[in-house]
Amino acid sequence: MKAVALTRYLPIDDPNSLMDVELDRPEPSGRDLLVATQAIAVNPVDYKVRAPKDQVEESPKVLGWDAAGIVEAVGPDVTLFQPGDEVFYAGDITRQGSNSEFQLVDERIVGSKPKSLDFAQAAALPLTSITAYEAFFERLGIDVNGANQGETILIVGGAGGVGSIGIQLAKIAGLTVIATASRPETIQWVTDLGADHVINHRESLRPQIESLGLKYVDFIALFNDTDGHWDAATDLIRPQGHIVSIVENSRPLAQDTMKTKAASFSWEFMFARSMFQTPDMIEQHNLLNQIAAWIDEGRVRATANNVKSPINAANLRQSHAELESGKAIGKIVLKGWA
Repeated sequence: MKAVALTRYLPIDDPNSLMDVELDRPEPSGRDLLVATQAIAVNPVDYKVRAPKDQVEESPKVLGWDAAGIVEAVGPDVTLFQPGDEVFYAGDITRQGSNSEFQLVDERIVGSKPKSLDFAQAAALPLTSITAYEAFFERLGIDVNGANQGETILIVGGAGGVGSIGIQLAKIAGLTVIATASRPETIQWVTDLGADHVINHRESLRPQIESLGLKYVDFIALFNDTDGHWDAATDLIRPQGHIVSIVENSRPLAQDTMKTKAASFSWEFMFARSMFQTPDMIEQHNLLNQIAAWIDEGRVRATANNVKSPINAANLRQSHAELESGKAIGKIVLKGWA
C-alpha cells in the first residue's frame, strides 16, 4: 500500500523528512478496524513528532492523526462497525498513523462520519473536536446542556484548529465567547464561527478584557503558547475559576496567583485514553458521534480551510511547513491517493 513515512527526523525542507513509500497492508485483529483512508488532516502534533532529533527508525514510521475513510475489514471482536461503513477518527499516537492507504484503528475511538460532509471536510474534525470537547466538557466541567449559560470563556488561539471547534462548542453550551486573533483574516474567521468578542493576543489582555466591562473570566482555554500567556491567564481567571491548556510548557508555571484564587488548572491530551487503554476509551466513539450529529443538524460547521490533492510526501511536507509557520487558519486537509 502507498504511505508517507520517515526513517530520520529532519527539517521539513529536507526532501527525506517525509517520503513516499510502499508498505505491507496490515490485517485487523481484536477490536481493530482496517480503514481505507480517503482523506487526512495535518495537526501540530505531526510536526512536533517529526521535529529534528538524533533518532533513526528501523522501519518506516507513519505519522498522521486525523482521517476519514471506509471500513475495509474488521477484527473478530468488533461490534460497532462493519465493512462499508464510513468513519472518521484521530487514532492512537502509539501506533502507525493515518498517512497511509490503509490503517488499523481501535473501534472505540472511531465515530460514524457526518452524513452531510465529504471525506475531506470530515477528516478535518476528529482531533480538534475530541480535544475541544474533552477540554471544555470534561476538564473544565462546563455543562454541555447549558447550565453554565452566560458565563464567559476566553479562548487563546481562536483561529487555530482546536479554537475553531472550541468556539462553536462553547456557543452550544451557551457561553459568552471571547476569542483571540491578531490578523484581519483570523478576526473575521473567529467572528464567523460565533465568537462574541475578539481581542488581540499580541497585546496586553487585561485592558482588552476590561474594555468589555469585565474584571475576570470564568474559564480560560490556552490553545496557543502556554508559557507566553500564563501570567495573563492567572491574572484574568476568576476566583475558583478553571484554566485548561493543550500546549506543553517549557518553563515552570507560577502557581501563587492560582493558589490565592483557589483556581484550578487541567491539561488536555486527547491521546491519553488510547495511550493508556483507559476503561472509558469508548467515550471518544460517543463524542465523535455527537459531533457528527451536531454537524448534520447544522449546529457545528466544518473547519477545513485548505484542501490539497493528492496525499503524497510533497504535499505533506508543504502542509507541515505551513503549520509550522504559525499562520494557518482552520485545518489543512489532503485527499485522495494518486
